Amino acid sequence: MEQILSRQEASEAVRDHGWRYLLGALQTSVLVGTLAQAISLAADAVAVCGDDADRHLRVDVRPDLTVFTLQSLDHAAVTTRDIELARRISATAGKSGFLPDPGLGTGALRSVQVLEIAIDALSISGIRPFWKAVLGYTDEAGAEGPEDPLVDPIRQGPAIWFQQMDRARPQRNRIHIDISVPHDEAPRRIEAALAAGGRLVSASRAPAFWVLADLEGNEACVTTWQGRES
Repeated sequence: MEQILSRQEASEAVRDHGWRYLLGALQTSVLVGTLAQAISLAADAVAVCGDDADRHLRVDVRPDLTVFTLQSLDHAAVTTRDIELARRISATAGKSGFLPDPGLGTGALRSVQVLEIAIDALSISGIRPFWKAVLGYTDEAGAEGPEDPLVDPIRQGPAIWFQQMDRARPQRNRIHIDISVPHDEAPRRIEAALAAGGRLVSASRAPAFWVLADLEGNEACVTTWQGRES
């Protein structure tokens, strides 16, 4: 029976198979040499996933890279089925001579990651309908409340989530980007951002997230699955 896994369980279950857990999903990438190889690799993954492919697997195919993402669309979470599918995909890629790799210092352009946009609001229920309409977004599975996140129905754009403000802050940027990275990639990503002129605003909630800012105060959070309450 398919069961939802905790963050710790999901992370540990795929770590040795070339995948990383990224806040509700599993992800890996495979370097390839041609678009034909990428498509063939994607087809093999779909085949080994069988009937589960449509409800669990997403594939981004490029001439030099194939990115696999696993998540149960019915639960908007990682389940025991996703773990099994990740292991199957790693095995079938390995048989073809390809190495599933989350891209941590191995020659890949960057590690796997998930982007989200956070919007601060005094009235989340008041602004959420606007963002849902203007982006053409929809409710995430099981999250249909007036303050819940929004997602791209075809999973191309980043998710939108809303952060409750307790008072107006007109001089502060009220939209920021969350970059969810593998937990073992976060220190390297933060170091690179600081070396590029950024500054650390807060690490009080690390390793769940570090708040960084550019020279003009525009903020971004580097986040991981670790250090979260649920």
